[in-house]
Amino acid sequence: MSDRPKFFDDIAGVATGAISALAGLREEAEAMMRARMDDLVQRLDLVKREELEAIQELAANARAGQETAEMKVADLETRLAALEARVALLESPVQELNEAGQV
Repeated sequence: MSDRPKFFDDIAGVATGAISALAGLREEAEAMMRARMDDLVQRLDLVKREELEAIQELAANARAGQETAEMKVADLETRLAALEARVALLESPVQELNEAGQV
């Protein structure tokens, strides 16, 4: 009597089939829930985390570029003011000579 009865083999086969059927149902339910959640996200006009992180990175890069441009503009304004002051100094003797009628 060392042989297992065929009944136990049949029960094991049915249990194995039920387990794989349940695994298939689980995968199908997950896929359906994922699809419904994606639909809900689109209807609510939400963004995904990856998209949000990409936009945040773009904003940070734009902010850094803006700060760099502002520093360059400030530097150029300073240089322009210095050049205008030098031109004014160079023009003042010429104007004085013009006014005196010597040129």
